[in-house]
Amino acid sequence: MEGNSQVIFATVVFLISYAIIISEKIHRTVVALLGGMLVIIGGVINQEQAIEAIDFNTIGLLIGMMVIVGIARNSGLFEYLAVWSAKQSQGEPIKIMISLTIITALLSALLDNVTTVLLIVPITFSIAKALEINPMPILFAEILASNIGGTSTLIGDPPNIMIGSATGLGFMDFVINLAPVIVIIMIVTVFLLKFIYRKELVTREELKKNIMSMNPATEIKNPLLLKKSLFVIFLTVFGFFIHQYVHLESATIALTGAALLLLLTREEPEHALGAVEWPVIFFFAGLFILVGSLEHVGVIEWIAMESLKLTGGEILPTGMLILWLSAIASAFVDNIPFVATMIPLIQDMGRLGGITDLNPLWWSLSLGACLGGNGTIIGASANVVVVGMAEKRGYKWTFVGFMKVAFPLMIVSILISTIYLYFFFLT
Repeated sequence: MEGNSQVIFATVVFLISYAIIISEKIHRTVVALLGGMLVIIGGVINQEQAIEAIDFNTIGLLIGMMVIVGIARNSGLFEYLAVWSAKQSQGEPIKIMISLTIITALLSALLDNVTTVLLIVPITFSIAKALEINPMPILFAEILASNIGGTSTLIGDPPNIMIGSATGLGFMDFVINLAPVIVIIMIVTVFLLKFIYRKELVTREELKKNIMSMNPATEIKNPLLLKKSLFVIFLTVFGFFIHQYVHLESATIALTGAALLLLLTREEPEHALGAVEWPVIFFFAGLFILVGSLEHVGVIEWIAMESLKLTGGEILPTGMLILWLSAIASAFVDNIPFVATMIPLIQDMGRLGGITDLNPLWWSLSLGACLGGNGTIIGASANVVVVGMAEKRGYKWTFVGFMKVAFPLMIVSILISTIYLYFFFLT
């Protein structure tokens, strides 16, 4: 297969794969893997090129943090945090939603959003069961908070990890340039969520008393494991803070933390690796291969050229185009492989359009891709993980049902980002 036929084949496989993923007729992991294999079998790329297309830094980070979480969870640390926050909320479901949302946002900034939801979601089910309320509004709020909070730091969201890796931007660069607008977006989102779910999240007084009678300290199941887990989590987060200065990738930090915790706890590797959401990992691998095939046949460079024609290479329209294109696209295309597509695109736009300072475009990409991921079920890795965990417990979102609430809230966050970027970076 050569020339135009390769371009057509790769594009058709890519579009069909995403259409089937959105339709939810076949499991997303199966579709992504099959699509990835088809572009190899069709001769668009060979196996070596497909492996090169997979971002193993992102995948290694996810696996490492999933292992750490899987072990630490057995200590009762996260149940302690949840019960403590529920008591601080006096057992009021709306207040509990707000407190868990804020905790999710903060943890997502310091860990990463997938790790955070892996910690918070099981606790959310326990609290919802105690209050006899539907957990889905709270889970929905946590999905939004994980992506919003994760946007504020280098390690908080996989797209940021990829941007930092490709550009050399460090942890504090992200905090200084993105955290201020993220705080504003978080406040507005919490206010809107409170308004949307004010009538749905109600419970009986006696059930509130049950929550107030709970003792957070009794949730600690293994104090020694707790100490070891906190020690390793602290070292791992510290490693994320300094990784750019010691020239280590974030995956190396996460996998080292996982290996150290395995050593300290003598946890059986089979049990620890059972905590890894393998369908999610293989979903990403298949998507990376699909995007790699588009880059290989020149579709990405063609999009870059067409984008420059639209914006004339001017920084303001280019930044706005990247922000809104990233937001809308990331709602429907998982933002990790989308950012993998956009990074070479922006680099090409800078090279072809003569844009010397690309940093405003990277902030536009980060805000668009990370916040845009809130638009639909498949928009971000955290969404996919939470939906999968909910399905295991008998709770299911439809694609359209999720989007009805999520997409308008995502648009609000992008409007706020537009104003912020316009005044601080693009003029």
